[in-house]
Amino acid sequence: MDAFFASVEQRDNPELRGKPVAVGGSRARGVVAAASYEARKYGVHSALASKIAAQRCPQLIFVKPRFDVYSAVSRQIREIFHSYTEMVEPLSLDEAYLDVTENKIGMPSASIIAKEIKQRIFEETGLTASAGVSFNKFLAKIASDMNKPDGFTLITPDRAEDLVASLAIEKFYGIGKVTATKMQSMGILTGADLRERTEEELVRHFGKTGRYYYRIARAEDDREVQPHRIRKSIGSERTFEVDITEEEDMLTQLEQLAKEVAYDLERLQATAKTLTLKIKYFDFTQNTRSKTYLSEFKSAEALFTIARELLRTPQLPQYPVRLLGLSASSLLYQHDKQEGYQLTIEF
Repeated sequence: MDAFFASVEQRDNPELRGKPVAVGGSRARGVVAAASYEARKYGVHSALASKIAAQRCPQLIFVKPRFDVYSAVSRQIREIFHSYTEMVEPLSLDEAYLDVTENKIGMPSASIIAKEIKQRIFEETGLTASAGVSFNKFLAKIASDMNKPDGFTLITPDRAEDLVASLAIEKFYGIGKVTATKMQSMGILTGADLRERTEEELVRHFGKTGRYYYRIARAEDDREVQPHRIRKSIGSERTFEVDITEEEDMLTQLEQLAKEVAYDLERLQATAKTLTLKIKYFDFTQNTRSKTYLSEFKSAEALFTIARELLRTPQLPQYPVRLLGLSASSLLYQHDKQEGYQLTIEF
């Protein structure tokens, strides 16, 4: 989906259409959860501190997130997907992989199916989506980001290697900002540069993930679409443009991360018993703090309360922080709960 949260707000409030909109945060505090395309022109993007967003775009309009609405729209979109294939692997509320090799309408063309899905999404929700079509997951994901908004991109086998070779390294799906910076410092600026490195060299510099980098540089990805994948943990993390040192700023970030994790727990109809806080410092050293409860939790309020306690125990971070992350684990899914399930009460 294109700028999903912001697009839903613009759809539901005509006064926001054509204007720079940020979902989440305010001019005083907070973090941007999503930005409209009008706001992105000013350098406003998700995970950006609201104060900085307001400085970059003085006319920016801040809107409170409505996660229940986004979830409802996501369910609408998911129903459209499932009318074509059961092979649907969600990545988030607004994105999924579909395997249409065999599909419910007997259509041999993935491109026609993708265009039909885009049209149905627009007709049924009033929102635009971008589709990427290719012969593996990595390329389909790359294609989906190439012509946003309302885009459609097809990457055929004869085009794949040349396209990957010309791609800037920061555009590779699976290569984050920190890794891209490290690669650039090594002289790896494009897919062609990445392809020149041996698998052994990439593993030496990037660990096991180096094998993945070696394959995608050659447009290879044998991962299957997994419609029933059971996740063992759900998490979200944020790398900051400027290291933070104040407790208030850390709590603001953790509050947003708690909302994002709670959002995913609700989407997956799951609860958690363990919460882990990840802290990475200015010098890239990191530690984790974790707590497990007998009872389950899933609300943003509960997650934030636990996260705040973890941040302060045994003490507040003593050095500038460049990244914070929250992950919920020991998950229990709603469909696994049996009738008469015995809840525990923590005394």
